[in-house]
Parts: sequence; structure tokens; C-alpha cells
Amino acid sequence: MKKWVLFVLIGMGIFALGRFSATDSPLSAGSENAAGQTQASTPDTRGADSIADAYTRRLQDVPVQAEGRVVKVLPDDNKGSRHQRFLIDTGYGHTVLIAHNIDLAPRIDALQAGDTVAFKGEYVWNDKGGVVHWTHHDPDGRHPGGWLRHNGRTYE
Repeated sequence: MKKWVLFVLIGMGIFALGRFSATDSPLSAGSENAAGQTQASTPDTRGADSIADAYTRRLQDVPVQAEGRVVKVLPDDNKGSRHQRFLIDTGYGHTVLIAHNIDLAPRIDALQAGDTVAFKGEYVWNDKGGVVHWTHHDPDGRHPGGWLRHNGRTYE
């Protein structure tokens, strides 16, 4: 093998090790629960890439902040606390369900497919792409507040 090929391969290996080391990981390994899902122990709010990583690694309770295009507006979930529900495409090949508690925050009345919505909340993995909830304030002040942003208005 030529020396330059060997140097390129060694360089790629060093880059890969540095790129994917535990200290540089956007999400720490966390601990696995009974369902084989991993609970994130290091918050990450770097956007849609953190959602894609959380989906791939089946993570739970991951703080996220991103934006996406509304693919479908779903009927409200009126069982228990009421939630406005819609699917968002964040650009990684799957959709994420946004479940926005409308007992604690205003609903987005004019929401339509094709709209862009920015959000801050907590991601929970499921095999359909995951759910982002906690897109509202916490009236008890024990949980970090989230929000939705649509057409220049923030809903929290």
C-alpha cells in the first residue's frame, strides 16, 4: 500500500475518533430503560440534528429546539389534558408529532399544512418518529418551559 493512502486512512481514523468521542457527542450515552430506550443525561438544544440523533438512538426526555414544516394538522387529543397535535418534518426523513398542551398555553388557531413552526420542548422516542411535548410553560416552575413560534407569535 502506498504511504499516502496509509496516511489518509490513519487521518480519517483519527478524525472519526475525535468526531465521535464521548466528550463531543451531542447527547451522552445515558441509561437504558426497560423498553430498550435510552434516557438522555446531557441536554442538547442544537436543532433538528439532535432530534435525528435522539430518534436513531431511541432516546427519551431530550430537550430540543428546532423548526420544521407542518405536514399534517391532526385532531386535538381531548382525553385528559387537551393537546393540539400536528406532524412536523424537520428534514431528516421522518416526521415528529408535536403535542402542545392547550390547557396551559394558547393553541395555534391558523395552523395549516405547509406552515413553518419553530419549537422548544422535550423529545420522546417512538417508532413513528417521536413526540415533542412540554411546548409550554410549567405552572409549577419545576420543568424547563417550552414554546411554539408561528408567524411571528410565540405560544407558551
